[in-house]
Amino acid sequence: MGSKKLRRVGLSQELCDRLNRHQIVTCQDFLCLSPLELMKMTGFSYRGVHELLCTVSRACAPQMQTAYVIKTQTSAASSPSFLPTTLSPLDEALHGGVACRALTEITGPPGCGKTQFCIMMSVLATLPINMGGLDGAVVYIDTESAFSAERLVEIAESRFPRYFNTEEKLLLTSSKVHLYRELSCDEVLQRIDSLEEEIISKGVKLVIIDSVASVVRKEFDTQLQGNMKERNKFLAREAASLKYLAEEFSIPVILTNQITTHLSRALASQADLVSPADDLSLSEGTSGSSCVTAALGNTWSHSVNTRLIFQCLDSERKQILIAKSPVAPSTSFFYTIKKEGLMLQVTHLS
Repeated sequence: MGSKKLRRVGLSQELCDRLNRHQIVTCQDFLCLSPLELMKMTGFSYRGVHELLCTVSRACAPQMQTAYVIKTQTSAASSPSFLPTTLSPLDEALHGGVACRALTEITGPPGCGKTQFCIMMSVLATLPINMGGLDGAVVYIDTESAFSAERLVEIAESRFPRYFNTEEKLLLTSSKVHLYRELSCDEVLQRIDSLEEEIISKGVKLVIIDSVASVVRKEFDTQLQGNMKERNKFLAREAASLKYLAEEFSIPVILTNQITTHLSRALASQADLVSPADDLSLSEGTSGSSCVTAALGNTWSHSVNTRLIFQCLDSERKQILIAKSPVAPSTSFFYTIKKEGLMLQVTHLS
């Protein structure tokens, strides 16, 4: 919660402006300074600075809560707990859809429909609540230049033809999807750090990053000494900031990931495997000495709350696997990609 903006912790606007001139914007920026540095910046006495430090610390420190209080708050919350995918069997397995206040990762090889799913979820988030949407805006961070506005309109018109029956409704939905193309790790992190005020001002109800892996794998060569440590630090900070936004504003965050090959299947957990032990046609080699897994390693894997693996079984058949979820068992569903977006087939595997 160190990424919380100082202007949201009870400090005066004048003090926030003064600190902002020194690039002190978040609680973390503030708490990293010594009392002497703060005295010079604010003009406060030692006692005044001490009181400020206590105020900021209390505002960003996680508070102890009992399980009963958390459950009561969740039950009483006026905002939805899930964003339905409109893929009914998948929503049923996930107890409602993509969870708010959580990170949901979509992993799979190129061409399996990860971006199609993200665009489809963007449309769904803008729908009225009585249609299963969140009636809000979307922040879509595109690191692969894969987003298509034409595809967004096509999915909206095809999936909900009765609702999107006028040009005005299509324009309204497309104007609610705010696209940012960020092509480096620094740009992505800066964008995430700036989202707090944007979520408030624009009524953002869904954040999407497509993809997390793209910029990370380009900038961090893990064969070079020290790069793995720096990459993990970056991923931990990114995940912490996204979790803060998800929890603070009760919104879902959807992230896409890429795949990689492990030389030893023993190194990968079951939740990381894109080609599981029962071999879904994506295994590398025939000796069982290697396997295809989600990219970015254990640090990232433990950061996401839910992981959905998209698989291309052959030229026609595709499959969604619930690989990690706090509420759902491991379950698979066949799907196809049509002009309406993703469509599930009736048969599913358990």
